[in-house]
Amino acid sequence: MAEYFEIHPVNPQPRLIQQAVEILRCGGVIVYPTETSYALGAHIGDKQAMDTIRRIRRLDDTHNFTLLCTDLSQVSAFTRMGNDAHRLIKKLTPGPFTFVLDATREVPRRLQHAKKKTIGVRVPEHRIALALLEQLGEPLLTSTLILPGEKYAMQDPYEIRKKLDHELELIIDGGIVEYQPTTVIACSDNVIEIVRQGIGIAPMLE
Repeated sequence: MAEYFEIHPVNPQPRLIQQAVEILRCGGVIVYPTETSYALGAHIGDKQAMDTIRRIRRLDDTHNFTLLCTDLSQVSAFTRMGNDAHRLIKKLTPGPFTFVLDATREVPRRLQHAKKKTIGVRVPEHRIALALLEQLGEPLLTSTLILPGEKYAMQDPYEIRKKLDHELELIIDGGIVEYQPTTVIACSDNVIEIVRQGIGIAPMLE
């Protein structure tokens, strides 16, 4: 049965953030809010937690996992960026964008795309997500909370609790979050292109 924390979306309570990060470090899978959706989160080094996310979402090995990062310097430690990609990401972050880049050795192989050896990265604007990252001190393995057979992420933390209470260690209630998909930009093989248009606008690529 999951713990349930009501955390203020603008002024997150430090004590609750610290408890949430302790749950992550102990291998727990959490649900937390970002500015675009609720998401599943886990420690980057915990295989069992990753397997739980795969099971909840029924993901195969072609799925691109995403690392939630605090800033560009953290992104650069886990991905390989050319100059053009670096300038683009610097200009568009933080914000509602996910960038697919070649992974470095810092990224466990099991998190990389099975064939392309890529990883998604994102720098959020949501205060709860940022507080978690700052306390954790490293990227957070994440995946949008879209259940099998659904097109949209779950928006209501009470509904999330009803459906996933026994699958998770923690649900963070940051209020209703309307699903607005990020814009996904691939930045590998010296090609930069939008592969999914979401709410993030990148006029330099249009």
